[in-house]
Amino acid sequence: MIKAKTVEEYINSAPEFAQEKLKEIRSLLKTVAPDATEELKWGQPVFIENRILFSYAAFKKHLRFMPTGPSLEPFNEELSGFNRGKDTVQFEYDKPLPVDLIRKIATYRYKDVIENDAKWMY
Repeated sequence: MIKAKTVEEYINSAPEFAQEKLKEIRSLLKTVAPDATEELKWGQPVFIENRILFSYAAFKKHLRFMPTGPSLEPFNEELSGFNRGKDTVQFEYDKPLPVDLIRKIATYRYKDVIENDAKWMY
């Protein structure tokens, strides 16, 4: 991938197999946070409204979604089949994105930021 300057450049420079998933998660996150702005931070797309809501990124074998660890905790059981990091969850390219689950997590994070002024990283 090239060093992108915009979210569109980031998506368009990703390998073709990743572009579809990037577009899908971006579209989904826009429905959760329609007034959020999109930027690149640390070379990855982020949604910002008051503060960073969530980010996502393409890697060689997976798409990573980062809504922060506290936003993932209520969904631990539903996320049990996915590889995770402290603040992230990974989705493999050869499987459909769990759209309903991503929407629930993103909505939880969005409400936490808007209603409770939750920080980006705890």
